[in-house]
Amino acid sequence: MKKIRVGLIGTGFAGRFHLASLRQVYGVNVEMAGVTSLRSESRKAFGQAHGIPVFENVASLLPHVDVIDICSPPSAHSSAMLAAAEAGVHIICEKPLTGYFGPEGCGDEYYGDKDPKDPMLAKVVAELKKVSGVIKNSGVIFCYAENFVYAPSIQKEKEIIEKTGAQVLRIMGEESHSGSGSPVYGIWRFQGGGSLMGKVCHPLTAALFFKRVEGMARNGKPIRPKTVTSRCEKITKLPGYEDKGFLRTEYHDTEDHGWMHVTFEDGTIADVISGEIVLGGINNFVEVFANNHRTKCNLSPLPIVDTFNPKAEQYADIYTVEKISTKEGWTAISPDENFTLGYLAETQDFLSCISEGRTPQADFELACDTITAIYAAYLSDERKGVETDIPLV
Repeated sequence: MKKIRVGLIGTGFAGRFHLASLRQVYGVNVEMAGVTSLRSESRKAFGQAHGIPVFENVASLLPHVDVIDICSPPSAHSSAMLAAAEAGVHIICEKPLTGYFGPEGCGDEYYGDKDPKDPMLAKVVAELKKVSGVIKNSGVIFCYAENFVYAPSIQKEKEIIEKTGAQVLRIMGEESHSGSGSPVYGIWRFQGGGSLMGKVCHPLTAALFFKRVEGMARNGKPIRPKTVTSRCEKITKLPGYEDKGFLRTEYHDTEDHGWMHVTFEDGTIADVISGEIVLGGINNFVEVFANNHRTKCNLSPLPIVDTFNPKAEQYADIYTVEKISTKEGWTAISPDENFTLGYLAETQDFLSCISEGRTPQADFELACDTITAIYAAYLSDERKGVETDIPLV
């Protein structure tokens, strides 16, 4: 069996759970051949802890790998993708795919929320076309690491749509919690946006995925998004907001709540929302309303294990569920989030496709539709909710 050498880019939260999933892939001979990240101390500590060779940068890593797994901040995604494709190296890229991160060399003086969104959208589309061209010409396989697509509940609904010939009329979805722990979250020049980029992207991609599945099953052609209406808010920046210390409030220039109403080519719709203003852990779901069934896909919390803990200290070294603010009282524990949130299935699909030369379920076109829809949504919000066309790459 041919060995597939994987290089990891980024050693933060995403890098850690990607590595855990890569080491559980079956039927494919996977070797962790290298790791790199921006900070020397981080990559050295990560490599030593996990027994992975350490490289100074992406350029020095590429000759030693067959595929790169990009888990760095979004602002670094595009350059890594281009370098890999030009070197003939396959690509796994964590969400969001890419974005607009301000003028080159900008610092804290840059405020993305105040930057005009029409030229921002145009620059994102141009960047996507550039990356798309290089990937197509290189022949490498691109894998979009959107775990919602691969969550067991989403995959079961995919089967229902395909086998029943369902027409999906309406989709609702949400990802919300109390705010990211990333030190660069809330800074547009690193993240390319706020809640729409970091949270809405999840249920949005799931909705786009379902319509692609429906289109392929019914007519042999994906049903893609056409227009979007959107509003973004900064709830924790309101003059009357009372900070009790439970929600993150440090946002340099991004929204902490967002909503998108997407209309598809066939006239059907999806409504997806997100926010950093929700306590009690992550609230993840996607609900499908079809002409022959209705399914609510729960991702987190899941009613698999419920535990009651009267004293927080008892569970100090026990992981319960992501973003839970207290371990006292009742908690819906996720026994294996890599499974329930789709990371294991995602990684298995990617490595199997790379090994066999197939296209993954979450491909470049799906990734592009997500990003162009989000930046069209930012433009819609700037226009106070005016319906805005979504450019397709």
